Amino acid sequence: MARHVVVGACPHDCPDTCSILTTVEDGKAIAVRGNPDHPFTRGRLCVKVNNYQDRTYSEQRLLYPMRRSGPKGSGKFERISWDEALSEIASRWKALIATDGPQSILPYSYLGTQGILNGLNVGDPLFNKLGATVCERTFCDSGSCTAYMMTIGHTPGADPESFVHSKYIVLWACNTLSTNSHHWPFIEQARKNGAKLVVIDPVRTRTARLADWHIPIRPGTDGALALAMAHILIKENLIDRDYIERHTLGFDELAERVETYTPEFAAEQTGIPVEDILKLTREYAATPPAVVRIGVAVERHAGGGQTVRAIACLPALIGAWKHVGGGLLQLPIWAFPVNWPGLMRPDLQPESMRVINSWRLGPVLTGDMPLDPPIRSLFVYSANPMAMVSDQERIERGLARDDLFTVVSEHFMTDTARYADILLPATTQLEQKDIMFSWGHLYLSYNNQAIEPLGEAVSNTELFRRLARALGIDDPFFFRSDDEMIEASMDWSNPVLEGITLEELKRKGFMRLNMPASDDWAPHREGNFPTPSGKCEFKSSIAAGGNFVAPLFRQGFGGQQSGEPVDPLPHYIAPNESPATAAALAQRYPLSLISPKSHAFLNSNYGNLLAQRAQAGEEQMVVLHPDDASARGITAGTPIRVFNDRGTFEAKATVSADVSPGLVMAPSGYWHRSNRAGPTVHALTPLAFADLGSAPTFSDALVQVVAL
Repeated sequence: MARHVVVGACPHDCPDTCSILTTVEDGKAIAVRGNPDHPFTRGRLCVKVNNYQDRTYSEQRLLYPMRRSGPKGSGKFERISWDEALSEIASRWKALIATDGPQSILPYSYLGTQGILNGLNVGDPLFNKLGATVCERTFCDSGSCTAYMMTIGHTPGADPESFVHSKYIVLWACNTLSTNSHHWPFIEQARKNGAKLVVIDPVRTRTARLADWHIPIRPGTDGALALAMAHILIKENLIDRDYIERHTLGFDELAERVETYTPEFAAEQTGIPVEDILKLTREYAATPPAVVRIGVAVERHAGGGQTVRAIACLPALIGAWKHVGGGLLQLPIWAFPVNWPGLMRPDLQPESMRVINSWRLGPVLTGDMPLDPPIRSLFVYSANPMAMVSDQERIERGLARDDLFTVVSEHFMTDTARYADILLPATTQLEQKDIMFSWGHLYLSYNNQAIEPLGEAVSNTELFRRLARALGIDDPFFFRSDDEMIEASMDWSNPVLEGITLEELKRKGFMRLNMPASDDWAPHREGNFPTPSGKCEFKSSIAAGGNFVAPLFRQGFGGQQSGEPVDPLPHYIAPNESPATAAALAQRYPLSLISPKSHAFLNSNYGNLLAQRAQAGEEQMVVLHPDDASARGITAGTPIRVFNDRGTFEAKATVSADVSPGLVMAPSGYWHRSNRAGPTVHALTPLAFADLGSAPTFSDALVQVVAL
């Protein structure tokens, strides 16, 4: 038997971008394992992907193009050829463009794969060429990125590997063991070296249980805590005045702004005792190197953007950036010299473009958001909005429209795919090649194709080559091979890629960017922030331009930004929905709902697969505090209904003091048809955006829970 090992990289929307070794025997992948040579991921795979070959060979895989043969939503399809599928798509789109214009077509995608080739931007050139409606994709980190850029610019921040030198580590809204697990060994090494680990999270997560100190906080009040910390640092003179004078902008204005954000104010907002707020701040200032790692969840409420702005000010106040292992970690993705314009091709966009945010899909499809022209065709790839987006009743109603021509490219018959008119089979990571950045470490990765595609599945790159050909596009750009696309995907002349060749990258599977070693690198020891002033801007200069979404999230399009005024100084915005801010609503819906990432699912990936569901629980579970459960006659295992004015879903109760009284937690990722009664947790999340970057407010919702 011919057996060999292929080096690749995990495709998922996760910070870790693990290096994977796939064992192939006679053309079939028989096992995947972590690559022990990778300095960051170190040979271990998480529960999501440690049996990835089972995903590829699942009996549920979609392997051939299909046309709907029953009512929309029935899941009834008949097999057709690729030629038939492409011909129908092209003819329907050409007719729509002739009658309604190209903006009647809406592409809908996200990070079903994170590859530079096959991921977020793979379809952008085609839809920009057509002049279709721009889909603004702000599910994750958009608000955080806007705030981050306003404060310290697009810096990679603290090297994740440098955490071994940290002495005070704050994981803020970050459940590292479930969502960034390969960073944990570096944190553990720091603790062995004497570091203290603090976790700020509403829930006593897997990570919080292992911390030296877990600080439970009310959802959406993190900004109050960060501003109170700034207040204490300045009032008690715990700041680094030399660093502030040389490397920051707007200190006097910030000092005046935070005068009212006392620890007493923060205690009232957050539920954290005053003495704990004082202790946290004093320890943070007195224990260099101190570092903060923020998670995605910190942006998911009304004031998420200003929360990130406030947190991003703290390291400069105490001079944490001077030290190896000090500062702030958000997204190391900024270090990778990706050729974003070449991937998105905004230069192909016609003069008149229209932008629709993907979070508003429900009202868009039902006509409750007036549009001229209305959306007549929806093209979904690398996304499953029926499971992961709010307003699910309207999304379902919209997808059921007879006059909506829907095309879905997928691995499985998802909740969204069931409503397709044409269903197209997509390859998994083992069946395609790609090059990968990371938003959790500084290694560029290469995914070598391990096996031939199963059935008639095609990669996203091949899908869009075929669509371009069917539409009669003759620009050679649209027919480049994957190898040509990889060559063009990066700025290979950038100094951070010096010494990295494609040949070596393919052979080894990963190479660290040409940056200083993690044992020596303090990226902003001498300032050099990538902001207009070159300094950490407590008072942001680019805030004068108003609110914006980074063009990366909107097909490269920079126009039609919301542009509402932005306070150049960080300030506190309370949650939209909490007992303190919406007392009348809280009379009916007294519990705050959060929907964090599942330990076993990646968004809705794996919500249909047995091994991961066995780990996560066969059906949606909701965690309540014992006091809230007792008051409702609920015990562990009780079937329950969770609801508010926006929707309802059914689940099984878990009772635990890991959540605070007044809080319920429902991990996301389950599908409609794995739930007792249809909708998922996101049916209850609001359509409202956070203050910056059009970030959804996943964790800003009031609900009620009753026993069934």
